[in-house]
Amino acid sequence: DSKFTLWINKNELSIAGNITKLDEDQNLVFGWLYVVEKAGEQVVDHSGEVISEVELEKAMYDFVINARNAGEMHLRKDAGVLVEMMMFTKEKQEALGIDLGMVGAWGGFKVDDETFAKIKSGEYPMFSIGGSGKSREV
Repeated sequence: DSKFTLWINKNELSIAGNITKLDEDQNLVFGWLYVVEKAGEQVVDHSGEVISEVELEKAMYDFVINARNAGEMHLRKDAGVLVEMMMFTKEKQEALGIDLGMVGAWGGFKVDDETFAKIKSGEYPMFSIGGSGKSREV
């Protein structure tokens, strides 16, 4: 299961979202980095994990402030850099006068030619964010 990889510290927690837009002229790739709620329901990710809107927002801001780098497949670092990120909370969507039907983080990365070619071919159809955190039963 191939993924385009973004790190937030260590690879102890993995969250993923689909790549939905490409800009071939600039090697830009965009998509939902992670969705916590869809149609009013909590989203359980492919690893069986859930994260609250509040905790995802904290994690994404930490990523924007302290990391911003993209890697490839949790192995090769420096495959790209963050160029855009928006945490679409319920509160922000209300302030913007929109309802996306989901809550989560949307972002964009400028990646190197090698990584972009793999994304464009469909080999890497999604983002995968590695991070560290404490988990608990819910």
